[in-house]
Amino acid sequence: MVCPVCGCDDAIILKNKEISSKSKEIREFLLKCEDCGSVYKERLTQENPKPFRLIISEHEDTHKVSIDLYPDEQLHVGDFLMSELGEVKITSLELPDEKRVKKAVASDVKTIWASSEEIPARFGVSIDLHGKVASFKCETERDYKIAVDDIIKIDKYIARVHVIKTEERKTTKGYAKAKVIKRVYAKPVKFNHYDYDLTKFIVSFKPLQ
Repeated sequence: MVCPVCGCDDAIILKNKEISSKSKEIREFLLKCEDCGSVYKERLTQENPKPFRLIISEHEDTHKVSIDLYPDEQLHVGDFLMSELGEVKITSLELPDEKRVKKAVASDVKTIWASSEEIPARFGVSIDLHGKVASFKCETERDYKIAVDDIIKIDKYIARVHVIKTEERKTTKGYAKAKVIKRVYAKPVKFNHYDYDLTKFIVSFKPLQ
């Protein structure tokens, strides 16, 4: 909002009111320029929110809902939205031609794909048994931390974590929270003590491969 007399964009709001409209949100301001003291009016117009298609994944399950957004709202993969099923994280934006993009204006989007932030984190654990692999799926609290070099117990195995694969990369040092972990790789150790037991978090496992 620029003063029509001197061009200064610093102003004091004296009054503001909302003007009713079915399709748009219109707000009128009475402003006083901080530089020259001129008083002037300015209007801001924004289209009212509209429903957009939202598909939320909860591990193997998906839910089709709608979410109200401003048509000119900028959306990015990684953004968080509040839906009727709670907080979700955008994982992909689908355009009308079925192309997937990482950012777009809401009005250009056919479907918003997202993952729920309200459910337990699920990640894989692979134990390398010198030619065979014991593979498990675990569910924990989303902020549960696992670090490289942790000694874990899972089922009948005690193993040292040597690689953590997250949504972004593989790491051989540091730690990650369960909500971003895709898979934990570990190798058996010969002693019996361990830092924590993941056995109670197992939701499925695969036979030795």
